[in-house]
Amino acid sequence: MSDPVFTTRRTILKGSAALTLPLSGMSFPASAEAVERDDETSLSPRIHRRLDTGWRFHKGDPKGHEGLVYDVRDSLPDTEKVDLAQSPVRLKKDASGLTILKPWILPSGNRFLNDPADRHKRPAGNVGGDIPFVRPSFNDSGWQQVNLPHDWAIAGPFLHDPDSGGMGRLPSWGVGWYRRCIDVPTSDRGKSVFLDVDGAMSYATVWLNGRIVGGWPYGYNGWRLDLTSYVRPGETNLLVIRLNNPPASARWYPGGGLYRDVWLTVVDPVHVGQWGTHLTTPLVSEGSATVDLTVTVDNDGSADADISVTTELRPVDEDGRQGDVVARITPSAKRIVARGSAVIRGSAAIAGPRLWGPLPDQTPHRYVAITTVAKSGRVVDRYVTPFGIREIRCDADTGVWVNGKQVRLHGTNNHHDLGPLGAAFNRSAARRQLEKLREMGCNALRMSHNPPDPALLDLADELGFLVLDEIFDVWQMKKTPLDFHLIFDDWYEQDLRTMLRRDRNHPSIFMWSVGNEVGEQHSGEAGAAIGRKLVAIAHQEDPTRPVTSAMNWAKPDMPFPAVFDTIGLNYQGIGVRTIPGQFAPFHEKFPDKMIFSTESAAAVSSRGEYQFPVPGTRSASVRPGVGGDPETHQVSAYELFAADFGSSADIVFSADDQHPFVAGEFVWTGWDYLGEPTPYYSSRSSYFGIIDLAGFPKDRFYLYRARWRPDLKTAHILPHWTWPGREGQVTPVQVFTAADEAELFVNGKSQGKQKRAPFQYRFRWDYVKYEPGELKVVTYKDGKPWGTEIVKTAGAPARLEASANHKTVDPRDRELVFIEARILDKDGNPVPQASNRVRFTAHGAAEVIATANGDPTSFTPFPSPERAAFNGCVLGVVRAKDAATGRFSVAVDSAGLGGALVPVTIRS
Repeated sequence: MSDPVFTTRRTILKGSAALTLPLSGMSFPASAEAVERDDETSLSPRIHRRLDTGWRFHKGDPKGHEGLVYDVRDSLPDTEKVDLAQSPVRLKKDASGLTILKPWILPSGNRFLNDPADRHKRPAGNVGGDIPFVRPSFNDSGWQQVNLPHDWAIAGPFLHDPDSGGMGRLPSWGVGWYRRCIDVPTSDRGKSVFLDVDGAMSYATVWLNGRIVGGWPYGYNGWRLDLTSYVRPGETNLLVIRLNNPPASARWYPGGGLYRDVWLTVVDPVHVGQWGTHLTTPLVSEGSATVDLTVTVDNDGSADADISVTTELRPVDEDGRQGDVVARITPSAKRIVARGSAVIRGSAAIAGPRLWGPLPDQTPHRYVAITTVAKSGRVVDRYVTPFGIREIRCDADTGVWVNGKQVRLHGTNNHHDLGPLGAAFNRSAARRQLEKLREMGCNALRMSHNPPDPALLDLADELGFLVLDEIFDVWQMKKTPLDFHLIFDDWYEQDLRTMLRRDRNHPSIFMWSVGNEVGEQHSGEAGAAIGRKLVAIAHQEDPTRPVTSAMNWAKPDMPFPAVFDTIGLNYQGIGVRTIPGQFAPFHEKFPDKMIFSTESAAAVSSRGEYQFPVPGTRSASVRPGVGGDPETHQVSAYELFAADFGSSADIVFSADDQHPFVAGEFVWTGWDYLGEPTPYYSSRSSYFGIIDLAGFPKDRFYLYRARWRPDLKTAHILPHWTWPGREGQVTPVQVFTAADEAELFVNGKSQGKQKRAPFQYRFRWDYVKYEPGELKVVTYKDGKPWGTEIVKTAGAPARLEASANHKTVDPRDRELVFIEARILDKDGNPVPQASNRVRFTAHGAAEVIATANGDPTSFTPFPSPERAAFNGCVLGVVRAKDAATGRFSVAVDSAGLGGALVPVTIRS
């Protein structure tokens, strides 16, 4: 029999196509394909199989079959520079020879349309069935072999045309085909079979055994297709997925392909429905908690079914292991008509609950609800829902409260890419991102501007982050010619309900966002009416959480803000350009609504780049010669510079401190991301991150850490102190610390002791003249020495230092090893401007899959094992091969610097 502890841990930690997870023995064969099977000893009759191996991929349609499109329109504005031959939406005037998929795709979302009159009837016919790639007889042996998750664009090549900077200068658009065989044994005849997709970028269409099944346009949402009537048990079944990713469809890098997990789910016709459980905790105290549960059970069979539903509640420890049952929701009996559904409700009390709360002041305790469905006395389904017990409220004067304790939002915005890995989701890479943010003091995440991979929300639950979950970047009004506005009217309800049902059991989520800087802010009552519809849907699906929309333009007296439960402001709370700050006017207009910054700062910098002269202001927009170098396209790391609509962190801190009713902020952004390279669109990635694309902290990291973790003895000096040729020239020095006072020394000579003034967030010595040697700062708290830091002038590069983020790896969990290499002089000092080329070489059953250095101007392909260091640092990413055992090592070498060897043990 499967070990229940091991089974539970795998089930919870692996994630699934939904936040509600099946309970069964999950094994990991050599292919690393996660499989859950129905057998005599299984804990569950449900099969949940991750389809991550065995795929063939081809870019482009077959010759003579290029006319497959999602839809046609009378007009497509602002597409003069767009190659519509790559677009899933075309012009009607060019419709000759096109085949329109929309009538076959729309019915896939019917389950998420509340009004039956709005649901779509599928037309007759088998659209696309004549395409060679769809036919089982087609020979795809010449196609590329890939594993999922897969981003077809991340390997490049980089593009250098004037218009591709916003989407990361990578070839993410176009048509891509995926083919894979799936085996469904004869024993599964009569069961319901589903394809569950966590995310496919984008406009997906699916065929099974040559017959069209359906699809889903929005690339960021999860979705399900019913394969039951198409599958042939006992035979090999051919699954084909076509994606059509538009150009000019995003303001950042979207990626392309099956970039999240794809699953095959096989269940009894009577089973818990897709995302079919909803848990709430209406009464929470230290002594007891009430847990309410709603379960939707589907009957896909041809006969009525008598069922009973029972649920057990168990705690989960920090390693994902389940504890003993702490409460039961007693059996509920019901008859479900054929082809129908039933909703079962129940409640239980837990004595002495272990509450979920954000770190560092609380602990993110978790539970699972194990729901068992029996039909005529026989267990037919068992389903696990991770959840947490907590009480959250949003107060207009004091902000967010969790379990009766005030929590100030120290949040960051984050796009979905994983730097050199692209959009292809990897749990260990996402964990690394979150752990670095947590080290800085970040306690909240805004999912900008789309639903995340469900496993990212699992990590947020585990690591104790609050989450602002967001669904749309646009509504009806476009931001780019081929973005979501083309399908908003057809899909907004299905996509919004999908996200809400998938995500609503996550304790980390404290609020929903239905839009980001949407153009409808400008459209008066018409825009407010759309917002009202979206808020109503959110309240229907989840009445326990408030709903917001991030506003960068709407003002308090306009119709738009009144629609939302809370006021989320992008930049305008502090003030944008010449427009004064709006925190106070919004608070006066909406005294009962919580106000916070959904986006703040938009500061920009390149790690380790310092430019002179340094302005004496607290914040400045980047322009040639002031913060930005138009030749190198690098931005100064003095952390004073921002996009013209934003400001430095100092300005944000000051505004927040002067408006104590503001609940906190979500900084734009936590990490650099691919695309949107403001202010230099000839680059390929952003400058906004507090952490660069490779994961190396910028100086700003320590400014936020001093603010968000004031008990740490942070004393961070900038810039570095290796400036050959600047001897005797003014080289301003700044220190980031939470201390009350700081004294700076250059080669032992005091440059003055400073006392922190009100609304001051850094110490500055603006007239220090450079001389080689040593910088030292001593900080003081309450008059006593507190923290210190020393920075020395470095010599020539002499050796490498390399360290891995962990020493063991489990290829079954698709864990990666991130090796950070730094160039040092002979005395061990970092060489801050070193650009030596560094090579990563795997020895044993492993491979180097990516490198990065944090330079937004670098066009070395990410899969290259060799890369120049950027200001002394470079990253290598290594993966253990499937079925690997024992150990492997990674050599990190650079000509003239010797090398370092990093050993890694493979966990079995």
